[in-house]
Amino acid sequence: MENNYKSGFIAIIGRPNVGKSTFMNRVIGQKIAIMSDKPQTTRNKIQGVLTEEDAQMVFIDTPGIHKPKHRLGDFMVKIAENTLNEVDAVIFMINAKEGYGKGDQYILDRLQQVKRPVFLVINKIDLIHPDDLFPLIEQYKDKYNYEEVIPVSALEGNNVSRLLDILKTHLPEGPQYYPADQVTDHPERFVISELIREKVLQLTREEVPHSIAVVLENIEERDSNAMFIQATIITERKTQKGILIGKQGSMLKNIGKSARKDIETLLGTKVYLELWVKVKKDWRNRQSNLHELGFRSDEY
Repeated sequence: MENNYKSGFIAIIGRPNVGKSTFMNRVIGQKIAIMSDKPQTTRNKIQGVLTEEDAQMVFIDTPGIHKPKHRLGDFMVKIAENTLNEVDAVIFMINAKEGYGKGDQYILDRLQQVKRPVFLVINKIDLIHPDDLFPLIEQYKDKYNYEEVIPVSALEGNNVSRLLDILKTHLPEGPQYYPADQVTDHPERFVISELIREKVLQLTREEVPHSIAVVLENIEERDSNAMFIQATIITERKTQKGILIGKQGSMLKNIGKSARKDIETLLGTKVYLELWVKVKKDWRNRQSNLHELGFRSDEY
């Protein structure tokens, strides 16, 4: 390894639903962050590791910063804000189609405290006319002194490699923190439960709001060719339980079928997936439930 090898940690921050997870999956080249058009999909720091010949970049996909409405919201915002003081660079990502909004000002106020280079990344440029880009850039440049402004389309891949080259120049010289073939620091259990949660959000649409969690009860290798996985979907209301199960179990079957495909791709083996649904009333506001489901703010 050359002496001038670069490595560092880069936080991706932005209002909910600006495409942070899509960007992460594009950069890493495989699915490690769940995607949904519902806001606040990402609940924990998900680190994606990109290893190249001359550098290793560790991306932290933070939960969207927003004004919290419940204890789970407090937890998510706390993680996002703490992350900014632990990294080498910050990507502030915005949605080109939505443009400037109140939520951005909330984030910009917090960025005033950050002593790291901040890059404004304008995502989803494939959704706007090129003529609309320049006024948008000017509007954001008036509000903060960014290191650089880079328009990209994470979905199409436009300009993403240029952004990576720019980030690399701002990283310090340092060690390779992770093995070259490792793409995330999260254990497989976490990624599996996230894949199941993604399918719930995608398939139930507006009927089941954000108030779900997925707990992996059991993972075991039944034989050398298959994994047996049991998981419980936690929701807050009985009516939501009914929607999740569906008529004669049809919705739960669809969730399981769709999640199983992604899990098989992740693990590279045949998977048997068994799902249950359980009601825990008001779990997002109960500290004991949050701890039980893995949300521990004392770890951050």
